[in-house]
Amino acid sequence: MVLGACAMLPRGAWAHEVGLSRGVYVIDGQAVAAELTFARDELRGLAPGLDADGDGALAGPELAAGAAGLQVVVEGVRVTGDGQACPGRLVDAAVTEEDGARVRLRFDCGAGPRRLELEMPLLNTLAFGHRHLAELRGADGVLLAEPVLHRRSASASVELGVAATAPAGPPVGAYFQIGVEHILIGTDHLVFLLGLVVIGGKLRSLLAVITAFTVGHSLSLALATLGIWTPDPAFVEPAIALSIAYVGLENFLVTDAAGRWRITLPFGFIHGFGFAGVLAEVGVPDQALGLALLLFNLGVEAGQLLVLALVLPLLAWLGGRAAYRRIHGPRWISAAIVIAGIYWFIERVFF
Repeated sequence: MVLGACAMLPRGAWAHEVGLSRGVYVIDGQAVAAELTFARDELRGLAPGLDADGDGALAGPELAAGAAGLQVVVEGVRVTGDGQACPGRLVDAAVTEEDGARVRLRFDCGAGPRRLELEMPLLNTLAFGHRHLAELRGADGVLLAEPVLHRRSASASVELGVAATAPAGPPVGAYFQIGVEHILIGTDHLVFLLGLVVIGGKLRSLLAVITAFTVGHSLSLALATLGIWTPDPAFVEPAIALSIAYVGLENFLVTDAAGRWRITLPFGFIHGFGFAGVLAEVGVPDQALGLALLLFNLGVEAGQLLVLALVLPLLAWLGGRAAYRRIHGPRWISAAIVIAGIYWFIERVFF
């Protein structure tokens, strides 16, 4: 139970963000000027020494004076021209609007390369689902490539002088794995699923609950991805938090999952807009939109089934323990779920 409660502790206000950074790389003759933008908290996690006053936040003066701490970023971005490493150095760093932090680097290649490769081992130290949205541009501003880098694909190359005809994104087959990853790192979705099944019930009732959740989020995910309707995340994210709190509270009033699919369907519809935020960040190829959407959905379902395959036997085993029944274990877990939902709601509305 202690482990279960720890797993339910909120880890961030916007649980659907996969972790996002941006980089603009301008190739001008022998040099590459890079401007990377991170969330300040993420940069502080990469380089804890930047927070000189220890107040848990990065300020402009701390970034300006943090050359030593930012070396992790310099070493985590590699540029190669025609197979030869281009040494990098820090130019400057500053805070930006909306809790961002900008780091500017310069790479000197020694000669004007014909082929440039960008590698980001830095991604191995960021959150598992982090995406780096890169723009490689010529000195005249012409877009050469627009790759999305992540742990499984942490490099990109470009033939100089060849403009990109369309933004590059993950291969279509990767959307299944992106869906699996998202459900596995989506703490609020996992807590919601736990709330649905912790009270137990017949397998048929549990499957009906999960199926209704699937139908609901599949509909809203399609609506948002196809551009038909995309509600403001400022509404969606608090609504997801409230759905979690509601399920936890309802566990004190019902004895099993029978008939619960009726409430799971609309809640799944709300959660689907959260899933859509992930696809909006990663990007979906127009030429394979339907297939990418299908694979992402299947990935989400595979992730859910994997989690349930682990959780349901554990809950069944706990249910057979006299001590667990004596202390009303499902109620304690449900209380933790309510607390998590309320915490997320307050954080997402006020902070």
